[in-house]
Amino acid sequence: MTDSSETWANPGSDVGLYVHWPYCSRICPYCDFNVVRDRGRVEEQAGLVEAILADMRAQRALTGPRRLASIFFGGGTPSLMAPEAAARIIAQARDLFPPAGATEISLEANPTDAEAARFAALAGAGVNRLSMGVQALDDAALRFLGRDHSAAEARRAVALAGRAFSRLSVDLIYARPDQTPADWAAELGAALDMGFEHVSPYQLTLEPTTAFGRALARGTLTPPDEDQAAALYETTQTVLEAAGFDAYEVSNHARGVSARSAHNLHVWRGGDYLGLGPGAHGRLTLDGTRTATVAHRRIADYDAGVEAGSPWMETERLDAAGAAEERLLLGLRTVEGAPVGLLADLGLSAEAAPTADLIADGFLRLSGDRLVATPRGRPVLDGVLKALLT
Repeated sequence: MTDSSETWANPGSDVGLYVHWPYCSRICPYCDFNVVRDRGRVEEQAGLVEAILADMRAQRALTGPRRLASIFFGGGTPSLMAPEAAARIIAQARDLFPPAGATEISLEANPTDAEAARFAALAGAGVNRLSMGVQALDDAALRFLGRDHSAAEARRAVALAGRAFSRLSVDLIYARPDQTPADWAAELGAALDMGFEHVSPYQLTLEPTTAFGRALARGTLTPPDEDQAAALYETTQTVLEAAGFDAYEVSNHARGVSARSAHNLHVWRGGDYLGLGPGAHGRLTLDGTRTATVAHRRIADYDAGVEAGSPWMETERLDAAGAAEERLLLGLRTVEGAPVGLLADLGLSAEAAPTADLIADGFLRLSGDRLVATPRGRPVLDGVLKALLT
């Protein structure tokens, strides 16, 4: 238990928790996350839960007293986690970082029948927002993506999730080979008919270390070209906007402000968050300095590191310019934008090139004391950021 006599070291500096559960029933060919096959590793998983709890306690000792902003269980496939394990992590988080009020607790789930059977228990453990990794609603597309569920199974899982959770989000992957705007519009419409309040449509990326990346290198996989991908992007915006969703971040759309992801907003706004679990990234303000942390990637190394008091594979204390650049990169992805004052830490100004040129060309705009990417700038944000920062 925390000592109620403690004073809050950083009033208003709430902290989020990201918990990485690395186990998956299979490894998808597009995935480059830190994951392993879930092959009944019961003892290993039990040990990892204990390590995550110990890591949380150790990081609480470093941060001092903070309020809990949010919890996000990611992976991997955290819906494979035993609900009682999730309950222990949530309970300890609330104890170490007492929340000021209601707290969003999100968990990523695959829509298989087996995992759907756990939804009620996960809700009972304290999870109140489920992010469903549906990815596609076409059986051929699901087979191509290496998913272990069918479209019918996904629909059954979503129906069960709707009875257990008041907040549902869906992840979908587009820009698949041979996908047309008409096909994609129909697929988006089908997902919206399921009642999701939040949609995260991700363009398929082919990382070189993945099975798809190797297929691309061999010439056996051909993704949509730039024009085709742009047309699919525009279809995404048109369909979701017409359905009442706002693109509050480049790859995230919500039906109203209340449907936005509180955890992601906390991160994009530059809030502190603990990274717990193998390979988890975190951002903490320690001794007044923004510090990036990365946990050991291998499960055994993470467990041993926590036990030895050294769970992090690497840490980096960001100087003013590094912290400002990171905050700018994150903020410009959102409709809120980033504080204009960050430019000064980077030796930039809104009145001088390159910022002024990007504003004049319609890629960026000023909104009060914020710098915001325009609808023209958001689809090409990587290029805008490169022009701004190099």
